[in-house]
Amino acid sequence: MGIDGTWRRDCLLNAVSYNDAVLTVEGSIQGLNLKEFFSAASSTGLAYRRCELVRVTGTEMDIQFLKTKAGKKAKASAH
Repeated sequence: MGIDGTWRRDCLLNAVSYNDAVLTVEGSIQGLNLKEFFSAASSTGLAYRRCELVRVTGTEMDIQFLKTKAGKKAKASAH
């Protein structure tokens, strides 16, 4: 899903680790901003990670999860 919410694609999770994942994407990704986006593991949006594209091979995408800035979670939990 795009950071700004303007696009979304269904995909199959082929492999995942703490740092990265391999996805098979349904539909075209041509023209989408894949520098930074969300990988959402639930339709309600409760499980997601910010990520960036590493490589595209046909319909497969290798992505890398981006680390959050230190202290960001702590500040969000305080409210």
